[in-house]
Amino acid sequence: MLGLLGDEFGASHGMIKNNLIWVVSRMQVLVDHYPIWGEVVEIDTWVGASGKNGMRRDWVIRSQATGLVFTSATSTWVMMNQQTRRLSKMPEEVRNEISPWFIQKQAIKEDVPEKIVKLDNKAKYMNTDLKLKRSDLDMNHHVNNVKYIKWMLGTIADHTMEIHQLSCITLEYRRECGSSDIVQSHCETDEDENLQDNSTSLLNGFPLASEIIKGAGLMACLEKKPIGYTHLQIKGSLTMKKL
Repeated sequence: MLGLLGDEFGASHGMIKNNLIWVVSRMQVLVDHYPIWGEVVEIDTWVGASGKNGMRRDWVIRSQATGLVFTSATSTWVMMNQQTRRLSKMPEEVRNEISPWFIQKQAIKEDVPEKIVKLDNKAKYMNTDLKLKRSDLDMNHHVNNVKYIKWMLGTIADHTMEIHQLSCITLEYRRECGSSDIVQSHCETDEDENLQDNSTSLLNGFPLASEIIKGAGLMACLEKKPIGYTHLQIKGSLTMKKL
């Protein structure tokens, strides 16, 4: 999955022995510039430690011709027991296997995540009865990252997408989304006048926050104007539970 050790989707021998897999818990992408059609890009990627039990993978995408950085990205990965589906501490055996690969530099400076504001069924924009397909799942039976982003962006009003370019997106994964779950995506424009100042940073000034109920959480922000909060939540038969 990460290609850390070349085979078994990034799993070390110790991980295989302990029935452990990598799962992404957070991903952030910053877009400084968009490449032009046909431009050749270079991708630099590396892994590093994230706390005591996690691993970080970073990327930098730049122009091959000029060296201009287009995109920087970082992701945090933790271990899950493949049978119990519960998060696991990193065994010392595994730490010793993977730590020689770590490079301690960061593509994106760590930030304090914004609090996700909850929306309900009165949200201005809603996309309901979103169902999973088999092709939406990866080899670990997790919903593909791209699917979450499509659900989120698909709920944003067309006129907003026409006048904005995506400059920052952060995904925070909280729970697994099952193949039988039905997803709802809620979106509403953020009317906070305090966010209208163009000098506000991309991370703090233009939030698009999301939330999964029995799924994964997402947060994103758009350049130039704040557009609101988007929630993704699982539609249950009796109740909606925040997980």
